[in-house]
Amino acid sequence: MSNLVITELGSTLVAAAYQDGKPLWFECRRKDEVSILGNIYVGKVINIVKNIQAAFVQIEDGIICYYSLKENPEPLYIKKTGGSELVQGDEILVQVEKEALKTKDPVVSSNLNIPGKYMAITTGNQKLGISNKISSEKKRQLKDFFGSLDLLGNGIVIRTNAATASYEMLQQEFAFLMKLLQKIKETAVHRTAFSLLYRADSFYLQRLRNMYAGELDKIITDVQSVYTEIEEYLSKYQPQDRERLNFYEDDTLSLPALYNITKDLERALQRQVWMKSGAYLVIEPTEACTVIDVNTGKCDSKRKDRQKTFLKINLEAAKEVANQIKLRNLSGIILVDFIDLERQEDRNQLMHELRELLKKDAVPTNLVDMTKLQLAEITRKKQKKPLHEQITLRDLI
Repeated sequence: MSNLVITELGSTLVAAAYQDGKPLWFECRRKDEVSILGNIYVGKVINIVKNIQAAFVQIEDGIICYYSLKENPEPLYIKKTGGSELVQGDEILVQVEKEALKTKDPVVSSNLNIPGKYMAITTGNQKLGISNKISSEKKRQLKDFFGSLDLLGNGIVIRTNAATASYEMLQQEFAFLMKLLQKIKETAVHRTAFSLLYRADSFYLQRLRNMYAGELDKIITDVQSVYTEIEEYLSKYQPQDRERLNFYEDDTLSLPALYNITKDLERALQRQVWMKSGAYLVIEPTEACTVIDVNTGKCDSKRKDRQKTFLKINLEAAKEVANQIKLRNLSGIILVDFIDLERQEDRNQLMHELRELLKKDAVPTNLVDMTKLQLAEITRKKQKKPLHEQITLRDLI
């Protein structure tokens, strides 16, 4: 069980999950920052670049987004200027699926995704998908239940939380999401380019919605506006969690001090991460990828037991790597330079352990392979900025 904590540090709003006094993840936003992730717009095509199979779509004044022609073979047209293919000047319905990352533009898609606690309705992918974290028997039951519903040509993704929900709750959310999607489409045909049709929930509400059933113990905030927003959300969509919400009021000890949030954020932004054995990680984000180096550090290794010690350190490091990836929201290509292991069975054990740890990540994460130089190759879906781009050590002073 973990606590969801939302508080302010200067001009930054911080959300964090804590379990047994340790942070599981952080997400930070400047209070004056307006996120567009998940928003749905009437976008206008301003350019087609055929050699990279892409279009560039404007959604707001000054905001131009990347749109893959290959991944969006059937645009949702609001206004067609001519011809059968997508051309400059067309107005289409799009949703922001990735934030701007460094020099890269935001990414938009015509595959609309309307998320709920138990499922998400999709327009482009018209299949029934079920979370791999749900048991085979429950998958079969859910497939039978949702297979009997009229999706009206849309797709549906069943989330892990659906496994513990009643069929009545699933039916209610399904009806709500389908009605919302239909309203967006009906409204769009009457709106002009750059109109915002759907605003995604605030980042902390999204985090709350995405937490697994049974994972959440308390929701604690000392920000009145946040408390009010969460209270309204829980009353409407998650009444079973309403009693978990707490407004923190203590003049003698602030909420950030109670959870040691500033110090934990400082540690999450540092290059070096110490482990109990005395070994440590060095985490280096670069333009192309993130590199994580495993070092023996202060760990004592006798020559005759060296390989055994190296395996022990690597297994400890695998667990810490999985933790740090989630804590810092690292994404894209991640290379882990483990201490060299001579025995193939040791390397196999390490890879198996790392793969099992990465499966627990809510963000799609894949252990690709280990290279001949014993670099573990990991890919993690890019959705939001990594922690070091959300907040800096200077912000914590």
